[in-house]
Amino acid sequence: MKNSTLTAAAVMAAVITAGGLGTTASAAPTTPLNMVVIGDSTASGTGAGYYYRGTHGTCWRSTNSYSEFALVKLRESGRQAELRNATCSGAGINDVRRPFKGQPAQLDALKPDVDVVMLTLGANDIGYVEFGGLCMQGDCSKAAGSVIDQIPAMSENLAKLFGEIKAKSPKAKIVATGYGRQLTNGANGAAAADPICDSSVFAAEERTEGNKVALALDLALRSTAEKAGVAFVSPFADSVELRAEFAGHSQCDSAATYYRGFDALAPYQEGQEAVLHLNKDGQAALGALVLAHLR
Repeated sequence: MKNSTLTAAAVMAAVITAGGLGTTASAAPTTPLNMVVIGDSTASGTGAGYYYRGTHGTCWRSTNSYSEFALVKLRESGRQAELRNATCSGAGINDVRRPFKGQPAQLDALKPDVDVVMLTLGANDIGYVEFGGLCMQGDCSKAAGSVIDQIPAMSENLAKLFGEIKAKSPKAKIVATGYGRQLTNGANGAAAADPICDSSVFAAEERTEGNKVALALDLALRSTAEKAGVAFVSPFADSVELRAEFAGHSQCDSAATYYRGFDALAPYQEGQEAVLHLNKDGQAALGALVLAHLR
């Protein structure tokens, strides 16, 4: 993967210039910002590399995840901050309420003194991964409807979870994130080098169907967060068009991709769990957007 975080750096520069973060240690608050991140593979950083010991092959907690990126940038700005990373790849909403993959319930990480809770959840509750697998291995051109039909139940459960988070950490600012558009919505762009871009893997109709699900999921997450008074950060600007920071960076698009392809299946890589997940650059771009809410 290319080591380019120019887009994320530009977002950071704008945030600092606007005065969102103190630029000197003397101007920073003396009380540490107590942060927790919970959620699934997007929250854990599956696909972004450099995983914490003991999570390789299970929860895949990456030091390049968006929450870890935000932590580093906060500290660089002079802000004292601590992060408890309770994320785990494969987790659905109910999985954060109970032990999962040999780990304690993620909600156990929430305490009354927590200042910030970051999370990404919802995709596993609607079978998004299975849908993607069907697209790659079979024909998903008529399957989007059955996935979208599961979104209302997911949204209801997520709204309930927001209430539980507020009860456990009543003073915490909650920042939820979306997933973005994994594949370009049209023909392959100039940067379409990964084998996943071949039409035998994702036919044009399958891309269209897949992006219907991506848009519906983002809209549901955005609406649920807004109704709950929760901050929502997404690669999408409005659940239709991508933000400028992510435009052109979907897999098979015209610019350097922010998502893994079949390169994740190569020897010594993460395997199928990382396919179509944010890479290091994508996590950094998302982390810069999250950071803007942690002023």
